[in-house]
Amino acid sequence: MRQSQLFTKARKEAPSDEVAKNAQLLIRAGFIYKEMAGVYSFLPLGLRVLNKVEDIIRREMNEAGGIEMRTAVLQSKDVWEKTNRWDDEVVDNWFKTKLKNGGEVGLSFTNEEAYSNILKQYISSYKDLPIYPYDFKSIFRNESRSKSGIMRGREFYWKALYSFSQDEAEHEVFYEKMKTAYRNIFDAVGIGHVTHLTFASGGTFSKFSHEFQTVTDAGEDSIYIDEKSGIAINKEVYNDEVIADLGLNKESLVEKTAVEVGNVFSLGTKFSAPFDLKYKDKNGEEKLVVMGSYGIGLGRLIGTVVEVLSDDKGIVWPKSIAPFAVHLVELAGADDADIHAEAEKLYGELTRKGIEVLWDDRDLRAGEKFAESDLMGIPLRAVISKKMIEEGKVEIKIRATGEVRIVDRADIPSIVDKIN
Repeated sequence: MRQSQLFTKARKEAPSDEVAKNAQLLIRAGFIYKEMAGVYSFLPLGLRVLNKVEDIIRREMNEAGGIEMRTAVLQSKDVWEKTNRWDDEVVDNWFKTKLKNGGEVGLSFTNEEAYSNILKQYISSYKDLPIYPYDFKSIFRNESRSKSGIMRGREFYWKALYSFSQDEAEHEVFYEKMKTAYRNIFDAVGIGHVTHLTFASGGTFSKFSHEFQTVTDAGEDSIYIDEKSGIAINKEVYNDEVIADLGLNKESLVEKTAVEVGNVFSLGTKFSAPFDLKYKDKNGEEKLVVMGSYGIGLGRLIGTVVEVLSDDKGIVWPKSIAPFAVHLVELAGADDADIHAEAEKLYGELTRKGIEVLWDDRDLRAGEKFAESDLMGIPLRAVISKKMIEEGKVEIKIRATGEVRIVDRADIPSIVDKIN
């Protein structure tokens, strides 16, 4: 992509009403646009990041046996009345609207009922189980406050997978598989080193559920971490009994502020029973399907990456989810056709090797280009200037480390390969 064709422009200041660092940086760098509090549009650069995060999650879900589908955003009142979650006294963050021909619908705030209602039509025998459907979709929650940028939105994009199993034993096998899949996701996007498997309340279905909590001052949760094992306990269940159950030493637990970036829950039969979601086992006996829930908010995950990895110059993307691998910056004026031609040549060489390149072909001052490049956080910056052409070299900068080197242009692909 040529930067001259990119309609978004970097900004020196974020909107005055934006207090979250993740949103401030993403808005300034041209990744997102703030529509209103808690609602953001993903601009071309932001969409490239979102798509890469989605691909990582999809890969892990498919590897674990997930089957992708897409559930509707508009939800029927009748379906949600089966679990009493249509009632505003039970769920107070619905967005609801009237149909012109009568009746009322809601915008999805979660997916348990939707999946149970659909799977009811397709499960009748033990031979139909287990099933692990999932989807990516927009979710809507009428939150009373929204001050954490894209980490807490009224509209947000998420992945939710629901497991449908014959019994607890079958459920537990998949549950453990999903914990591994989530760990792989957080490692892949660059925050695995500060993300902890965290024991939280399991409600009425199990002693614990599990959250993945990333340590950051931008978080809203308090967790207690055993730094030797990496295991953590959410403050909501932090007590001597839980500490003993987990075989941890209270004196070694350190309190940290964190943000929940994913969760896995055992649901038991809470959402299968209201829909009479049953199957016949090998003996012909009817049994309720056992369910589990596994969620990740993609915007929240991206916002957390920005909060954790950014520095005083701007965003620092890991290569796995960066919008481009290389930011090619030409330092050419209107009369420097040779510099422009050399930049175009390098752009072609890199793209033919499958390297994603954003080419800054604009007529701007070097300082302005470099500041914008640092703000955008693309992993490697390659500079073509008159001096570099004379030397037959390219100046590169590794965004994450700040290292600057003069290299042969042929070396750039191998350098990109080594960047995390």
